[in-house]
Amino acid sequence: MAKESMKAREKRRQKLVDKYAEKRAKLKAEGDYVGLSRLPKNSNPIRLHNRCLITGRPKGYMRQFGISRITFREMASKGLIPGVKKASW
Repeated sequence: MAKESMKAREKRRQKLVDKYAEKRAKLKAEGDYVGLSRLPKNSNPIRLHNRCLITGRPKGYMRQFGISRITFREMASKGLIPGVKKASW
């Protein structure tokens, strides 16, 4: 389980990215790199890191489901993810 502060930090970064997305795109199109450098560092989408929605785990993230591989396996075994079942052949 990730620390709550790490989860909160990612949420704050996501808000900044959303807030400055238009302005960033406009400055980038104009080629105004000085203006880009004046924006907050955390408004850059590169600084975002995918985390599990449930545990906040940063590694083993599955984009299609938005959760980590460990959480995915637990939920799939319990039948909580529709359309997913354990493979057997």
